[in-house]
Amino acid sequence: MKLTGKAWKFGDGISTDHIAPGRLFHLRSNLPELAKHVLEDARADFAPNVKPGDFVVGGRNFGQGSSREHAPTIIKMAGVSAVLAKSVARIFYRNAINVGLPVIIMDTDRISEGDQIEVDLAEGVVLNRTQGTTHAIPPLPLTMRKILSDGGLVEHIKKHGGKLGLD
Repeated sequence: MKLTGKAWKFGDGISTDHIAPGRLFHLRSNLPELAKHVLEDARADFAPNVKPGDFVVGGRNFGQGSSREHAPTIIKMAGVSAVLAKSVARIFYRNAINVGLPVIIMDTDRISEGDQIEVDLAEGVVLNRTQGTTHAIPPLPLTMRKILSDGGLVEHIKKHGGKLGLD
């Protein structure tokens, strides 16, 4: 699984309320509309300008706050290929994998706004094409890569039932 796109930088402590603004709670039953507002409380320029394949690059404790699946779901719906962050809230991480959004824990200090990034989830490599640097990351386990390639946990279960689907 290779992902490519542009880096959008965010700082530390990006909460689920930054991702899915609480004032728009009435849109939780209309996720495509809510996705038009993803991360607008952290960066007003993000939602209207993000392109399919781009990356959200965060600092520490990305996705802190509530356990709503809406946050990673609308990030994925906006076309983001993965979240790269120094650390993420445990429930955000699990929800992201469940909805098919890869999350990569790594030192993001050497990624700048607008850098062109390529991520190989199987090999465990993040290539910063703009800066010409390579960063090793732990490869995602095969089971997790399979869940992601199937589009998330629900689709994985529909496809494989109770089996892991590794054959």
